[in-house]
Amino acid sequence: MKTRTLRRDKVDVITLGCSKNLVDSEVLVSQLQHGDVQAEHSDGNDSDSNIIIINTCGFIDRAKEESINTILLYADKKQRGQIDKLYVTGCLSQRYKDDLEVEIPAVDGYFGTLEMPQLLSRFNIDYKHELVGERSISTPQHFAYLKISEGCNRTCSFCAIPLMRGGHISRTIESLVQEAKNLARVGVKELILIAQELTYYGLDIYKKRALADLLYALNEVEGIEWIRLHYAYPSKFPLEILDAINDCDKVCKYLDIPFQHGANAILEGMHRQVTREEQEELIRKIREKIPHITLRTTMIVGFPGETHDDFEDLCNFVKDMKFDRLGVFTYSHEENTSAHQLEDNVPEDVKQERAQILMQIQEEISFQKNSDKIGQTFKVLIDRKESGNYVGRTEFDSPEVDNEVLIEAKSNYLRVGDFAQIKIVDATEFDLFGELA
Repeated sequence: MKTRTLRRDKVDVITLGCSKNLVDSEVLVSQLQHGDVQAEHSDGNDSDSNIIIINTCGFIDRAKEESINTILLYADKKQRGQIDKLYVTGCLSQRYKDDLEVEIPAVDGYFGTLEMPQLLSRFNIDYKHELVGERSISTPQHFAYLKISEGCNRTCSFCAIPLMRGGHISRTIESLVQEAKNLARVGVKELILIAQELTYYGLDIYKKRALADLLYALNEVEGIEWIRLHYAYPSKFPLEILDAINDCDKVCKYLDIPFQHGANAILEGMHRQVTREEQEELIRKIREKIPHITLRTTMIVGFPGETHDDFEDLCNFVKDMKFDRLGVFTYSHEENTSAHQLEDNVPEDVKQERAQILMQIQEEISFQKNSDKIGQTFKVLIDRKESGNYVGRTEFDSPEVDNEVLIEAKSNYLRVGDFAQIKIVDATEFDLFGELA
């Protein structure tokens, strides 16, 4: 009689969604590994693991669809006997756990965003608090995300994040500095600070906005050369952050502020607690204080009630402000948000058309700004080598979402993870081309 060969369990963690999810997966893999479980990050291809954990996203319709399709794919593999266990965690699981348990019962367990200890218990592992700050990073070794807080206290009418991540909880400066030191020890040179809302940092534990204090502390960590800020809220923006950016030589002249719209009627409907005029004044102050700063933003088109005139206001806002980087989302009608009570009355084809128009406006702005860089020399971090080019970024570009600098490999010798002085010789809307200076 044939007997099944006993083998050690191997776990693949598949991450969907944003960088905050990625950090959660990195912590999960580290906890599993320290619990003597063979675990690794995976894109799901060519896996030989017998246990799969899917860290899901539940932010907007496209993300939810991707998460559900991934769960169904592995539920089918489990029913075919290709894997032994399937667990689901993350935002989609937090938001729709009861429905998912009924609709996809083949999953062995659904866990919310704050239920990592319960998930680890399925492997007979106790969550080790002393490992906070130690992560098995899945990004290239030279950069990593640093999540400084969890959750959000904002009340944006379109956003479901507080439903999935809960209220704002800051981490202490001491714990973040220790994690930064741990990351620097394994070769990380760039820290990308992330949170649902960076500027709220510290209000819960220090009773004041403490992002500037954190930047001064992180600036002292040896081995870290770049510190980048993502997701700052424009309402009541703490201007002392600008002093910290200027004072700290490691903090990139880069700021990601999702303004979301440029029409006051829509900003009010979004509950953004800021007007277009206040947004413009903030941008003026930022650029006055830090003349060469790069501003990245995102906009939402097709919010309920968005008229042609509202959209024109948005277009004019983008033309006037000339953001360095801009992304566009079409509005997604999310259950249990306050905007869900409104009629989703902008047709999908109109949403898509408006998104394309806005991106065309931004392409012209981006091309002009990139063209202005021709002839200048920048410090560039080399991310990878592909298709005959080294691919890197200046301090004004974040990975995956911003410009890249392409340097021909056959005539330049560079190393991935190193910095190099690169002279820009050509430009397109979203790429720069350079040579070793």
